[in-house]
Amino acid sequence: MENSKKTALIFGCGYLGKRVAQRLLDRDWHVSAVTRRRETATELSAAGIAPIVADWTRPSMLRDLPQTDRILIAVGWDRQGGQSQYDVYVGGLRNALQATSPQANLVYVSSTGVYHQSGGLWVDEASPCCPAIGSGGWAHLQAEALLRQNRPGSPSTILRMAGLYGPGRVPRGRDILSGQPLAAPTEGYLNLIHIEDAATAVMAAWETKSDGAKTYVVADGTPVIRRTYYEEIARVLGRPLPTFVSPDPAAMVSRRATTSKRIWTARFRRNLCPRLAFPDYRAGLRDVLR
Repeated sequence: MENSKKTALIFGCGYLGKRVAQRLLDRDWHVSAVTRRRETATELSAAGIAPIVADWTRPSMLRDLPQTDRILIAVGWDRQGGQSQYDVYVGGLRNALQATSPQANLVYVSSTGVYHQSGGLWVDEASPCCPAIGSGGWAHLQAEALLRQNRPGSPSTILRMAGLYGPGRVPRGRDILSGQPLAAPTEGYLNLIHIEDAATAVMAAWETKSDGAKTYVVADGTPVIRRTYYEEIARVLGRPLPTFVSPDPAAMVSRRATTSKRIWTARFRRNLCPRLAFPDYRAGLRDVLR
């Protein structure tokens, strides 16, 4: 590797991380990615990404990380992994911060799950956040606070990401295609962002001057009622409108439906992404499903 080549390190090189990595590779960056699984490491290597097999919740495994110009943290929680969301999001981030340089430009992918609001209220970066203790939103909120505390003057950005969708990920798309009744709430708002626009947001965050953690909520700015979203999928696929059955009250989809907020994206659109490739769910679904 030439000394002049810029470098990036990704924790969580999944649905979003791989797209960001490809954009960096296209610009001739050297990209490394931390993964727990050796099979994933093989896939990353085939894509031109240098894999680092390590569990970021174990600090001893992060001692020899490469020096890097940019860091992306987009780690997901594995429900089967045997660790709490706090241990993954907060504990892992703490270890990563201790193992990397504060001079690296860091983007942390958080979630709009930090917001507790319901009833269709509009929320933005200044809105209060009181998620249920122990939830994913709560763990992300603790991680955000940790980042601000540990790197107060360093270049960093927190992206509170709405629901990702795109190729290979259209929630309920297969059920609607097959005509299966949907065990899903019909009311309440969904806030979405196409995966390509999410990747653009990460790149823009790196390229925007920041001294200390800046926070943005990232969504397409077109909240949609759940039933309307599912019906649009059916229309694009040329299938009958879906039918619904009541979901299990204990299921994750039911718990998520208890919060129904709308994301106001003025700061995101003004400072990071004035133009989106897919400005609403209709445009995004047409791109993915046709």
